[in-house]
Amino acid sequence: MSGRHEPATVTAYPDGPLIVRGDVQLETADGEPIERHRKTLALCRCGLSAIKPFCDGTHKAAGFRTED
Repeated sequence: MSGRHEPATVTAYPDGPLIVRGDVQLETADGEPIERHRKTLALCRCGLSAIKPFCDGTHKAAGFRTED
């Protein structure tokens, strides 16, 4: 990523993904690193994405809703 340190933030979007910004290392359940191609990532919360752990927008068609 960039050469300067950016604090990590995770924002839960209502009825949508988790948006991750900043310096974070994503890993599989086995501890293997997941390559990042962008500074800002959208992580699936509905469980229906075809590109997990990333969001592909499937939550919209599925009617995924988060709690208020």
